[in-house]
Amino acid sequence: MILGALGVVFGDIGTSPLYALKESFIGHHPLTVDQLHVMGVISLIFWSMMLVVTFKYVFIILRADNRGEGGSLALYALISRQSHGKGWMRPVSLMAILATALFFGDCIITPAISVLSAVEGLTTVEAGLQPLVLPISVGIIIALFMIQSVGTSRVGALFGPITLFYFIVLAVLGAMSILERPEILWALSPYHAFTFFVDDPKLGFLALGSVVLAVTGTEALYADMGHFGRRPIAFSWLWIVLPALMLNYLGQGALLLGSPQSITNPFYLLAPENLRLPMVVLATMATVIASQAVISGAFSVARQAVQLGYMPRLRIEHTSASTQGQVYIPFMNWILLAMVLMLVIGFESSSNLAAAYGIAVTGTMFITTCMMAVLILSIWKWNRILAGVIVGAFLIIDGAYFASNLLKIPDGGWFPLLVAIITFVLLTTWARGRQLMNDRLTESAMPMEVFIKSAARTATRVPGTAVFMTSTPQGVPHALLHNLKHNKVLHDRILILTVVIDEVPFVDLEDRVEVLDLGENFYRMILRYGFMQQPDVPAVLKLVENCGPQIKMMDTSFFLARQTLLPSERPGMAIWREKLFAWMLRNAESAMEFFKLPTNRVVELGSQVEI
Repeated sequence: MILGALGVVFGDIGTSPLYALKESFIGHHPLTVDQLHVMGVISLIFWSMMLVVTFKYVFIILRADNRGEGGSLALYALISRQSHGKGWMRPVSLMAILATALFFGDCIITPAISVLSAVEGLTTVEAGLQPLVLPISVGIIIALFMIQSVGTSRVGALFGPITLFYFIVLAVLGAMSILERPEILWALSPYHAFTFFVDDPKLGFLALGSVVLAVTGTEALYADMGHFGRRPIAFSWLWIVLPALMLNYLGQGALLLGSPQSITNPFYLLAPENLRLPMVVLATMATVIASQAVISGAFSVARQAVQLGYMPRLRIEHTSASTQGQVYIPFMNWILLAMVLMLVIGFESSSNLAAAYGIAVTGTMFITTCMMAVLILSIWKWNRILAGVIVGAFLIIDGAYFASNLLKIPDGGWFPLLVAIITFVLLTTWARGRQLMNDRLTESAMPMEVFIKSAARTATRVPGTAVFMTSTPQGVPHALLHNLKHNKVLHDRILILTVVIDEVPFVDLEDRVEVLDLGENFYRMILRYGFMQQPDVPAVLKLVENCGPQIKMMDTSFFLARQTLLPSERPGMAIWREKLFAWMLRNAESAMEFFKLPTNRVVELGSQVEI
C-alpha cells in the first residue's frame, strides 16, 4: 500500500522541485539570486511543508475521514451527518461545492505544467531540441489518459517503484550539492524566512505565490485517501517524500549560492552533465505519475458528487474487485484530456502555466481550513482556545497564500477560476434543480393509501412483479399512475422502490433493505447505499425475502418515469438555470444503466414537470 501510495498520491507534490524554486526567482515577480533570497525562499518552502502538509493535512485533516474516504465532499458529508440539520450547514455545503469546483480546476493544470516542465529539460541537454518539447508533451499526456481504464491499482503498481527510485535520486543529488555548501542547512531556520519579509515585505508577499508551488498536490493526499488509507499516506510522507523533497530543495539552494546563473533550471543542473538526459526521462515519468494523482482524485470526487446529488448520473466503472474506492469515469477522463491539451497548446511553456497554477490549490486549502474549523469546534469539540489558535494560524497562512495568488489572475490565473465558476454553477444548478423537481412531484402526488383503496379493487391484476422506481419515498409514483391510465392493469405484486444515498461511504448489507407492507400486495421498499458504493438493484432484489415469494427477474418488470421539464416563471431558479438543468437531465446516464437494471425488463413512461 505504501508503494502504491507513492505511485499515485505523491506524484504531484513530488514533481514540484522541477519548477517551484525556479519560478520563485524568474517568474512574474523576479528575485535577485543572492544569499538573502535563496535562504529566505528555501526557509519558506520548508516551513510551508511542515505547517501546511505535515501538521495541517497529515496530522489533522487526514483524521477527518468519512469511514475511510477523504476530499471536500466526504468532509461535508461527515459534518452534515453529525450536525443534525443545524443552520450553518447551508454555507458549509456551498464551501464543499466550491472546493470541489476548484479541485477540478487544479486537475486540469497539474498534468499540463508537470509534463511540460519535465520535457523542457531536453533543452538543458541540447538547446536545439526546443521545437520537440510541445509535441512530445502532447503525446505523453494523450498516452496517460488512454491507460486510465486499466485502473488505479495497476497504475499504482506500475508507478510505485519508479516514484520510489525518483525520490531516492532527488535525495542523492540534493545531498551531494549540500556537501559542497553545507551552510544552506541554516535555511531550515524560520529566521531566514522572517528576514526575507523584513527586508522587502512586498517582494516577500509576492514570492508566496511561487513558493506555494512547492506544496501543490497536498489536496490530492486527502482526496485520494480512499484509494490507500491514512496510514500508508502518512508513513510515505513522513519517512520518504518529505526528506527527499527537502534534500533536493536544499541542494538546489546550495547550487544557487555558488552558481546564481543556474537559476535557469536548477533542478536539472544539479545532475552531472552526462546524467541530464536520463534525468529528463526519469522526471518525465515522475510527472506522468504526478498527473495520475489528480486524475485519480478527480474520479473519486466526481463519484462522490454523483452519489450525493451534485452531478448528473455518469457511467462509473469499478477497476478493482477488492477495493471499493478505485473507479474509472470515462466522461471525466475525456473531458480532462481535452482541457489539458487545450492548456498545453495554448500556454506552450511551464513558466506561462505557472502564472495560472496555485490559485485553485490555495483556494481549496483555504476552504478546507474553514470546514476543518467547523469540524473541530462543532463535531470533535476541541478546547476552544486551542482550536482557535490552530484554526486562526492556518487561516492566516492559507489566506496569505491565496491572496498572493490572486495577483496572478491577469497572467493566467483567470483560467482555473473560470473552470471553477462554470463547475460551481453546474453543481449547484443540478442540486437545486433536483430539489425543485422532487418538490413538484411530491406536491402533485396522490397519497398511497387513497390510490390502493381505489385502484386495487377495480383494476385487473396480472401475474408478475412490477417495480416502480421513484426518487421520493412518499406518494404514488407518476409511472404507476401512467401505467394504470394507459394499460388499465396492475401486477399481482407492486414494489415502490426508492434508492437512498446516505452520507456515509458504505452501508452494510444488513442495513441495505427496508420494506413496508402497504396492503393489497403493495410494498414500499427503500435501498440504502453509501456515497462510495454503486447501486445494483437486481442483485439486492434477489435477496429480499419479506415481501412475498422470492423475486425472479424473468417475472419482474421495472417501470421508470422519464420527466420532461417545462421551465416556468414559478419561483425557484432563474429561467436560464432551469433550461441548463433540463439539458443536464436529458444528458444524464439512464437510470436503467446506472442501477444495473436488465435492459429487456425495463419500461419507461414519460411525464411533464414544471419547475
